[in-house]
Amino acid sequence: MTHETTTRPDRLRTDEAGRPDGAAAVVIGGGLAGITAALELADAGLSVTLLEGRPRLGGLAFSFRRGDLTIDNGQHVYLRCCTAYQWFLDRVDALHLAPLQDRLDVPVLDVGHPSGRPRLGRLRRAALPVPLHLAASLATYPHLSLAERAKVGRAALALGRLDPMDPALDGEDFAAWLHRHGQSDRAVEALWDLVGVATLNATADRSSLGLAAMVFKTGLLSEPGAADIGWAHVPLGELHDTRARAALDRAGVRCALRTRATHVERVGSGGWQVRTESGPGAAELLEADVVVLAVPQRETHALLPEGALDDADRLLGIGTAPILNLHVVYDRTVLRQPFFAALGSPVQWVFDRTDSSGLAERDPGAQYLAVSQSAAQDDIDRPVAELRERYLPELERLLPAARGAVVRDFFVTRERTATFAPDPGVGRLRPDAPTNAPGLYLAGAWTATGWPATMESAVRSGLNAAGAALSELGRPHRSPLREAAV
Repeated sequence: MTHETTTRPDRLRTDEAGRPDGAAAVVIGGGLAGITAALELADAGLSVTLLEGRPRLGGLAFSFRRGDLTIDNGQHVYLRCCTAYQWFLDRVDALHLAPLQDRLDVPVLDVGHPSGRPRLGRLRRAALPVPLHLAASLATYPHLSLAERAKVGRAALALGRLDPMDPALDGEDFAAWLHRHGQSDRAVEALWDLVGVATLNATADRSSLGLAAMVFKTGLLSEPGAADIGWAHVPLGELHDTRARAALDRAGVRCALRTRATHVERVGSGGWQVRTESGPGAAELLEADVVVLAVPQRETHALLPEGALDDADRLLGIGTAPILNLHVVYDRTVLRQPFFAALGSPVQWVFDRTDSSGLAERDPGAQYLAVSQSAAQDDIDRPVAELRERYLPELERLLPAARGAVVRDFFVTRERTATFAPDPGVGRLRPDAPTNAPGLYLAGAWTATGWPATMESAVRSGLNAAGAALSELGRPHRSPLREAAV
């Protein structure tokens, strides 16, 4: 027998005049989008309940325990131009735990060089205005010929003249545009895909020109430091779960973990009811003035009331793309850099996670590397033994110090639907935050933020949803995005 209770969150706040403020919101989904929306709504005076089906917050950017180590499910980075995500880190008191580089510097190892030895190049910026900040790096980039480097510069200037929001760009693939602008297959591999695959989770031939233009124009051509890289120096769970939950608690948000929404319905009084389940026989009916759906597109489609979108089935046309992460623990130090990117190898990006995982304290001298593989359609379903056989020799090719090192552990994490696929034409499928139903809003990196599926897009979507809700309620609200726009 199921026992269902009806709940309207208690009034937690008063308005500016001290009158009781009874507006209530339910946010469905505890990823970055949902956390952001809940914080913004609570800060504006609403009584907020946040529902998350997992036993933790953070969505697909989380940590877990493996023996004595704390492991991130995948390597996540952000750029200095990701101002919304930096706002989020600051809001949960974690900005100092995910610092940015002082200046962009990416080591790039090529093992496809005729000599057979790894050849090191670097993509880094100088303290000069755009576009001169990258000119010296491109002029000496050893992985392209002199002619290819010159053509890259001309293509970059042409890219800077595009408007990423132009709908015409959405339907064209990035590779076709690059080839029309003189980019060789080698230039695409050694530069454009080096950056694009990591940020878009797709190769240039499978990426919307609009999204690619947004990435390169914002990251490389907006201001000198825009592409400086930041990453968590602690487990992601510390940022997106522990500290986020503490911030939500301080804001007065009720977090209901292990609780999923099963039905969302508009009621005659103009409000909303959200039916939830948190286990066998444990059901609750929440009443709210505002509902934010901050879950993936298919879950959103299943919960949307009829008529909430003009063509709700378009959400099902937004594809997904996988990310694979390989985790290797060596008995000794084999990499002296915090990270590097690779060419001429199936390996894409490699990060040293020794300190953040706790390995440095437990086993001084050992090293833990995380290999991040985006657009991993070819590898996502390979057995662990096959991945081990494929990738360990590649790491030895890239890192001579790994030859002869003992591999103490090798394991794999797979996110088969890690991001939405940035296919040409995806822009017309991505919905805005408001729906046709007053009081119902959408959030998630896959919504119409203008950004690819990144942590930045997720936070922006939460801010968009909260801002739209507060505007409809007539609440004064100043979005951080206005201050942090790139």
